[in-house]
Amino acid sequence: MSMNKYVGMWVTADGYIRHELLAGGRYDEARGKKNSAYQGQYLISGDHIDYVDDTGFTADGDFRDGILYHAGMVLYRE
Repeated sequence: MSMNKYVGMWVTADGYIRHELLAGGRYDEARGKKNSAYQGQYLISGDHIDYVDDTGFTADGDFRDGILYHAGMVLYRE
């Protein structure tokens, strides 16, 4: 997978949820003081992201105007 413009850290305004989108198509999500609360793979198509965590749970989101809207959350690039 080639680098994409969305690789990096995305965080909620309060910093509680942190999604790190890694260059290799994996992500690592931290929640509060729990690092690596969820991990898995992601696939980006245009401005849409699909997540599949290592337990098989799926979710998706969209990037709009430099903001990630994901499962009712709003994340900003750190």
